[in-house]
Amino acid sequence: NASLKRLSFVTEPSDKTVSHSDHVVMDCLAQGQPPVDVRWQKNGAKLLESDRVRVLPNGSLSLSFVRRGGEQSDEGSYQCLAHNKYGAILSQRARLTISSISSFVTQPSPVVVTEGSVARFACGVTANPPAIITWEFNQRALPLETERITVLPNGVLQIHEVKPEDAGVYCCIATNIASRLRSREATLTVNPASGAKPLMKPQIIAGPQNISTSLHQTAVLECVAEGNPRPLVSWSRADSKPIDVFGARVLGSGNLVISSVKAQHSGIYLCRATTPRTRNYTVAAANLTVLVPPSLVEKPESQTRPRAGTARFSCQAEGMPSPRISWLKNGAAIHSNGRIKMYNSKLVITQIIPEDDAIYQCQAENSQGSVLSMARLIVVMSEDRPSAPRSVHAETISSSAILLAWERPQYNAEKVIAYSVHYMKAEGLNNEEYQAVIGNDTTSHIVDDLEPACNYTFYIVAYMPMGASRMSEQVTQHTLEDVPLRTPELGLTSRSPTDILVSWQPLPAKLSRGRVSAYRLSYRTAADEQVSSVELPGEGENSTQHLLQGLQPDTIYLLRIAVSTRIGWSQPSAWSSHRTPKTSSSTVPPAPNLELEPLNCTSITVRWHPAPSDAIIQGYKLLCYPDGQTEGSTIQFHPQDYQYTIAGLDPRRKYHVKLLAFSSHGDGYQAHQIVSTPGCPSAPNRRLATLPAPDHVHGQTNSSSVVMLSWGRPAFSSGKPVSYSIRYGPVAPYNASAVRYLQTTEQTVMVQGLRSNTRYEFVVRLHMDQMSSPWSSPIYQRTLLEAPSSPPLAVRVTLIEDDTALVSWRQPEQTNLVVTHYTILYASQRAWLAGEWQVLQREGSNTMALLEKLESGNVYMVKISASNQAGDGPFSNMVELPILRGKIQQVYDGYYNRCVYSTGKLTICSSSSKMIGRINGEVMHNGVPPANQQQAENAEVLVPIMGNHFIDAKGGTPLMINRSGPIISSSQNKARKWNIFSSAEKRIPKKNQRGCFYEVGKTVLQYEEEQAVASLQPSSLQNFYRPLGESESSQTSEGSRDTGDSGNFSHDEAETSSPNICQQPFVCEDKRGPSENVATVNHEEWSTFTKLQRYTEMYGFFFGIYL
Repeated sequence: NASLKRLSFVTEPSDKTVSHSDHVVMDCLAQGQPPVDVRWQKNGAKLLESDRVRVLPNGSLSLSFVRRGGEQSDEGSYQCLAHNKYGAILSQRARLTISSISSFVTQPSPVVVTEGSVARFACGVTANPPAIITWEFNQRALPLETERITVLPNGVLQIHEVKPEDAGVYCCIATNIASRLRSREATLTVNPASGAKPLMKPQIIAGPQNISTSLHQTAVLECVAEGNPRPLVSWSRADSKPIDVFGARVLGSGNLVISSVKAQHSGIYLCRATTPRTRNYTVAAANLTVLVPPSLVEKPESQTRPRAGTARFSCQAEGMPSPRISWLKNGAAIHSNGRIKMYNSKLVITQIIPEDDAIYQCQAENSQGSVLSMARLIVVMSEDRPSAPRSVHAETISSSAILLAWERPQYNAEKVIAYSVHYMKAEGLNNEEYQAVIGNDTTSHIVDDLEPACNYTFYIVAYMPMGASRMSEQVTQHTLEDVPLRTPELGLTSRSPTDILVSWQPLPAKLSRGRVSAYRLSYRTAADEQVSSVELPGEGENSTQHLLQGLQPDTIYLLRIAVSTRIGWSQPSAWSSHRTPKTSSSTVPPAPNLELEPLNCTSITVRWHPAPSDAIIQGYKLLCYPDGQTEGSTIQFHPQDYQYTIAGLDPRRKYHVKLLAFSSHGDGYQAHQIVSTPGCPSAPNRRLATLPAPDHVHGQTNSSSVVMLSWGRPAFSSGKPVSYSIRYGPVAPYNASAVRYLQTTEQTVMVQGLRSNTRYEFVVRLHMDQMSSPWSSPIYQRTLLEAPSSPPLAVRVTLIEDDTALVSWRQPEQTNLVVTHYTILYASQRAWLAGEWQVLQREGSNTMALLEKLESGNVYMVKISASNQAGDGPFSNMVELPILRGKIQQVYDGYYNRCVYSTGKLTICSSSSKMIGRINGEVMHNGVPPANQQQAENAEVLVPIMGNHFIDAKGGTPLMINRSGPIISSSQNKARKWNIFSSAEKRIPKKNQRGCFYEVGKTVLQYEEEQAVASLQPSSLQNFYRPLGESESSQTSEGSRDTGDSGNFSHDEAETSSPNICQQPFVCEDKRGPSENVATVNHEEWSTFTKLQRYTEMYGFFFGIYL
């Protein structure tokens, strides 16, 4: 059985933490062709057995009791080595740690503070496993978190709004399974406050620190701020990515704690302390690095090679820190020599000998662990192999080509089926060796992809079906200079209306084909045929840029460049166009400094930073379009964004990238650069092979999940049994785990189970007589688009007006699904029975719709389907919505923890706390602010009655979330502020019937009207009390995407509660004082308020009402 013969591990040892004198077993179980022997290594050296240390029959390692300290300590790195007659393999490293707790690294120190300020004690200890830190006050345990006291997971104690009774002796205790340590005591002295506290700008007295945290551990970013008034603390990311609000929480008054960190949590975090109702703020930043164990993204493949051949193994790994790649042969480290070389994570073995037949392992290691992958090299032997090719001669043809010629081997020349040409750069160490395989019908070959002005070394090997000759004698030859093959791409930027700064990157040696001696820059206006030129030196300080001055404003100029070596001039580039800016009296931002870098064959990384200027930048606009096509849509960025990756581009294509900054005065000057995407890497086309690859590979897409492949069979293999391997996987994004393989003996295969609307790469390899060909040239096929196979999810219908309902839903769960539009069918029960539906359609980017002009007393049926270019999907199950007679006229003051609905003027949010008050500002929405608005970060902040700390779920946006609910900032456009109750505070109460909602400890909103208001019937409340649907795709509620939804489906039973109605006819009070906390409104204002507050009645929504 082939699977039994393959030596591998079923179980590998893993990290363990134990106590002193514990018994421990390190697991190891190997399988393969018996007998399989298992030995152990500690810290890379062979581990000797004893009465205390034994290898169990199944291969595991048993330590009867663990020792700590000195040379006999059992702490260290362990690996098991399994071997049989085919070779040996080494397991991953496992760390054995003996639990311990050392003396304190940081101990609390005495603190003297003023009453009402913040006191902070630090405590740190080195322990394994990590210690739990608790605190004592006057020898009594402190709680981990109260309204004023917070103990962070890293051991820091924070006491806010210090009171005289907080004065005393504090001590921290560190505990783990090893021991319990008590720190020295520290005294807190509280001095009385002297008079009124003066106004003070916000100050961060304990900011976040740069930290590195292992995967799945807890990261603590501390932020303690002081000021008068007390500042609000918010968090965001410097790259504007959202903070994971499910894994992150705010502890105390502004500390950010991220539980079970993942790789995507790495980044720079910004703590911002803002004075309420002002633009005064201060910021502190810290970098969080998440340490990730290595994982292999490319694994080596087993190979069969003839003696004297060449084998190449590739291995790529990722992790943090970047893993170090090493290679093992039968469990032992490999060192480079003349035949064996390691470079760029590759292992290359040339002139293979029988002793190279072994198991090879790629080992990726970093501080977080190790991972290994194995591959087998089988060496095929042959006794009557040919002698080496003779009389090798090299002749230079050009700057990139050298002609090689040789004579056939003296012995067994008739058995030669192919030749392999080997070459590498002569200068330097560990240069990569390339190969070209050619047929046996020629004794010459042109190597035409060399770099100019370089020396190369060549040798040749002859191949027969079962072996290879020795290598020929080596020859060295150099390439020549030539005229440049291409010109550089130009970057065009105007710094004023009368100039153009032309810049370019130096050409790589392969394109310059020698030393560049000069550049020639030519330019003219689009309306004029007269060309002006300027020659620039090829070397020097400013040899890659030139400023053209004295140009005409608001004019299109055409520019091109030519390059010269000492051999001659290249062909000039194509004309590039650039319009100089208009002359303007206002100051607009200058062109940003733009950098472009191809990330891969389909992506470009764009980086920029602003040029020095007095202009206040409000954002950036980016444009990218292929050469020869019209400009497409613009991408807009926040002012703090400085990087973006453009994906989904075509390989080997030229693209124009334009970037500008804008301010309140308008768009600034534009930076314009041209970049070309490289070709996509295919299977290595220089791997040594004794067999030609399959040719004429052809693919045909049959459906959304099936592609039919066919290929040709090499002619010389007729009469011999052959088989084929097919490798396929999606092109982008590349994922090693998504690559699949098929085996067949036919020349056609049907590849099934593919994803719809996905571009796949297919390659084919030939196997014969224990040898393998290289992979064929790749072909690409895209599967057909598939209509939606499932209905929209989470369909919810909610009555928001007497005759209007809001229907919401989520996109169907289907890979690569692009919905073009949704169809909403709704009808009353009577119309439904008659088959008469009303039809609404919404674009695929929308997941909300309003159903209007509904008739009371009816029950409406609603269902939704999704559609794309391939067809329509199924409809969802019907949702019923009863429209009952009557109106709700009383208000609840609860709200959930979710921003769920947004219109052009109103954002509705929710929370678990309760609050009611006066509308004090317009709600701002997510996204980039218009050019005539200030940044959201500097907007005036309204202070609700809640804890003054929150998470900015999307960096740089106005939506902020704290543990009580959302905090929403007001726009700078004062003219648009809501003033529904602006005059309420000054109004003198009339002798009218008054009503309010009263609850002890709450400020209340009182209203008055000329006539009595009917009381709310419980039945109508229950009918209206339904949660609003999710709104992930709403263009004006983007901030809601990153929070949980507390709502239920419309047919679920909702939980109801009734407010406490004030019994006193004229006065509503809270426990803090008499009726000065009451806001009075008249009948018209109350009517407007109740219309808005209906959402609160139904769902407990909070919509921007503050005191």
